[in-house]
Amino acid sequence: MASEANVLRDYLRLAPVIPVVTIDDARISIDLAHTLVRAGLPVIEVTLRTPAALDAISAIAKAVPEAVVAAGTVLSRTQIEEVVDAGAKFIVTPGTSLKLAEHLREAEIPAMPGCATVSEAMTLAEMGFRALKFFPAAASGGPAWLKSIHGPLPDLVFCPTGGIDRTSAASYLSLPNVACVGGTWVTPAAAMKNGDLAEIGRLAADAAPLRRET
Repeated sequence: MASEANVLRDYLRLAPVIPVVTIDDARISIDLAHTLVRAGLPVIEVTLRTPAALDAISAIAKAVPEAVVAAGTVLSRTQIEEVVDAGAKFIVTPGTSLKLAEHLREAEIPAMPGCATVSEAMTLAEMGFRALKFFPAAASGGPAWLKSIHGPLPDLVFCPTGGIDRTSAASYLSLPNVACVGGTWVTPAAAMKNGDLAEIGRLAADAAPLRRET
């Protein structure tokens, strides 16, 4: 599991922002991934919230090798198996029950389990997870929570997600225990619905330099 943790941390260092994408039509996925990679955001979380998600993950994994496609909103062992088969590079969960955590430890690819409290973070750390999703970040304490947890849990790194936008991202990225942030603002619902890749490319290019600005 240690080697998987190192691989995951390397993925999280590739860019300051992971676009969190909900895809209704898998046909857009390849062009979307190319757009995000060219703009400087190669790590893409595709949420399992639509019937098209697995096809989208598979399409990106096969056609855009320079992208690191993650499967988000994973809730069960069955979904873990499905996203591994689809070609996802790592798994992201919104929260993590003990049962789900055990399944994640057995997965063939790295996992970034979700937490929202200190106790949840400690439990996941005891199980060997060192990179965690902090969700919903803004509603669960935001940068202040992450700053306060760094002292007692210095070995953990986080990808805060939920309620973060271009303006607030910098306050998270300035913290030593934040590897990157997740956000939907780069791929807004209207642009996804209309297939407006030019707008998504603009937003992604605007987000890509964020860490250098902090």
